[in-house]
Amino acid sequence: MSKLSTHVLDTCHGRPAAGLTIELFRLESGGARTLLQTAATNADGRTDAPLLSGEAVQAGSYELLFHLGAYFQSLGVPSPFLDEVPVRFAMEAGGSYHVPLLASPWAYTTYRGS
Repeated sequence: MSKLSTHVLDTCHGRPAAGLTIELFRLESGGARTLLQTAATNADGRTDAPLLSGEAVQAGSYELLFHLGAYFQSLGVPSPFLDEVPVRFAMEAGGSYHVPLLASPWAYTTYRGS
């Protein structure tokens, strides 16, 4: 089944990032963004369901916007360096995509997972 999923690991505290807000946008030609979904991570750092699945997985460019600043401030980090972290990527129709984020208040990394 085709799908788009994500998870976030809090590398500062060594645990999944629970309660982190994520927005999914489709990027249109000319630079416009269309909000497709807003979700929050669960106790395992994942969304409860894929962000897209089945026929909703269309070819095109997308952006996941991870609200790291608000997440780390809620844990008492006084002034995190990172605020909103955008991850832009392309998908093909019918593909299966997993976009994990490993993050601290000061750095992040991502990759195409399985």
